[in-house]
Amino acid sequence: MKKIKCILLICFLSLCLFQVYGQDITKYQFGIITRADFNKTPEKFDSTANAIIISDIGNTSFEGNNHGDFTLVFKRYIRVKIINKNGFNIGNYSIDLYHDQEDFEKLYSVKGSTFNLEKGVMTETKLDEKSVFTENYNKNLNRKKFSMPAIKEGSIYDLEYIVKSPFYFRLRSWEFQGEFPCLWSEYTVTIPPPFHYVMIAQGDQQFYLNTVKDIFGSYMIKFENGINRSEIVNVSGSSIEHRWAMKNVQALHKEPFTTSFKNYYSKLSFQLNYFQVVTDYYTSERQDYLETWSSTSKYLLKDEDFGIALDRVNLWMKDELKEITAGASSNDEKARMIYSHVRDNFKTINKEGYSKNSIWTQNSLKDVFNKKEGNVAEINLLLTAMLRHENIHADPLILSTRDHGMASSVYPFIDEYNYVICVAYMGDKLVTLDASEPYNGYGQLPVACYNGWGHIMNQEKPLPLLFSADSVNETKVTSVFITNDEKGTPSGSLKSTFGKSGSFDRREEIKNSSEKSYGEKIRTLKGSNLIIENFRIDSLNKSDYPLSINYDFDLKKLLSGDVCYFDPMMDEGYQTNPFISIERHFPVEIPYKIDDTYLLNMEIPVGYQVDELPKSARVAFNENEGLFEYLIQKSENSIQMKVRLKLNKAIFPMDEYSTLRDFFAYVVKKENEQIVFKKTH
Repeated sequence: MKKIKCILLICFLSLCLFQVYGQDITKYQFGIITRADFNKTPEKFDSTANAIIISDIGNTSFEGNNHGDFTLVFKRYIRVKIINKNGFNIGNYSIDLYHDQEDFEKLYSVKGSTFNLEKGVMTETKLDEKSVFTENYNKNLNRKKFSMPAIKEGSIYDLEYIVKSPFYFRLRSWEFQGEFPCLWSEYTVTIPPPFHYVMIAQGDQQFYLNTVKDIFGSYMIKFENGINRSEIVNVSGSSIEHRWAMKNVQALHKEPFTTSFKNYYSKLSFQLNYFQVVTDYYTSERQDYLETWSSTSKYLLKDEDFGIALDRVNLWMKDELKEITAGASSNDEKARMIYSHVRDNFKTINKEGYSKNSIWTQNSLKDVFNKKEGNVAEINLLLTAMLRHENIHADPLILSTRDHGMASSVYPFIDEYNYVICVAYMGDKLVTLDASEPYNGYGQLPVACYNGWGHIMNQEKPLPLLFSADSVNETKVTSVFITNDEKGTPSGSLKSTFGKSGSFDRREEIKNSSEKSYGEKIRTLKGSNLIIENFRIDSLNKSDYPLSINYDFDLKKLLSGDVCYFDPMMDEGYQTNPFISIERHFPVEIPYKIDDTYLLNMEIPVGYQVDELPKSARVAFNENEGLFEYLIQKSENSIQMKVRLKLNKAIFPMDEYSTLRDFFAYVVKKENEQIVFKKTH
């Protein structure tokens, strides 16, 4: 981190600066609880809330320290009321603390109390500081974790803490909106004149307060000049105080087909742009902090925990690579062989959900190569190194997965990235590779990776690469044939062939249980009316090929009376509308474009005739953005049906939600219509 100590030493005699006094958050009187507080409810704007944030107050200021420099001081006070047991998780806290090789952030003054009112008597249970524990999250982050004590339905708790940081580039962001409604959320930031930040606002909530004013003060910076000498600089002047507040902020409730709620919270983020002292007597040299992708790429590629090993000779992999690529006649064949070897022979560890990963390695690539295991970054960086060893142009690429939140498309905020893949250059084509997933085909990525912009790390030309769900096509084709056997009993066969994502999901599910268990699951879902035999899965262990499910069945129980009802979709269609809510406050983000086709060819059961047949229909969604066709016809002895649902995009803005919901309601209605058979004698 760049320091400003030298500038202060040059100019402190003539420089008038500032003192930053943050808003006094103690005016909210920690621990002063009244009976009225227990009666607070959010019914006017969120009657379904499981907990209420009564007030959430944050403040960031600068202060002088004893190291000839400035310290960021972040203070937070929060008061919460628990409505029911589904809101207990709001009492779990995780505070990120950044560190590098030289310095670290520190948590101070953690104070918390939970208050309960029972039979007219209020009790207080204090947070024990010994219950605050540290989790090593990744190379640069530790997490302090704790839970508020004695939480019950109806509890109120207060929490205060302070974080001090020597890192100017980590001015804390603030979320005004989240999982729970908030009656009052406020953030004050006071910025001294030499510091210039880029402020980034997100969300659609309106500020109740948004003020800017100059404040004045003075404070002290101490310089150590040797063992027994020190100098103290008293500086004073004006700074800019920004204050934002929101009132009665609605919670964001979970909805299907959403990447991460972090993308839609109303929040403020900050990025240090530059530092420069300007006075009537002195102007310092401008020190830029806002990184570019070029400088970020160079930094990462030279970092011991990221890319430094990629350009080494790495002779330790020579013999094994010679064996792996034996018989390859082109770079494309070599790349496929190397990728398949890493994918099939290396175990991915520390992968408890994509958000648990990071872009940093914890072990050397040589150790990963020898142990045949590593985290996502280690495995894909090793893949990159192995490709380069064979003179195949390859680079690492960093991205943020869907559940981690969308990374900024403008600024390189490294903390926003949590995943590393490999990009191989095959002529004028880029092939994206993730060998950390044992079910990925060559050139395939998990759908979690399609979450906006990723960035190729290259010394000369770092490139952005867009990973849009709209670029992923997921197809599924199901074919059903039903005939009458020699006894006149209808029986048939079903085959479903899945696209890349569907194949991936089923391979993963079967791997975590068994092929037999998956077959039993299908039998259970189909119910007792369908007797399944000869269940089998094709291409289960061939990740480059689509997986298909096949089975035979009989419909003995179909013909049980004079009138029989038959579901021609065989429970393969939508049973319910995936879009339940009447309103939605953020876009619909399906992981891929959908193209499902269902084909039925059925002989009419012996001794029966068709009494009722669903009508054919064809419906377009927003003209050319999708379609649903339901085509069915009857001949003398058979029924043919084709049903196709196709969406030509995966992301739908809020103003299209109602139309999309109605479209799927129609799909559900049609796909659940039945054929009625009636006995002929």
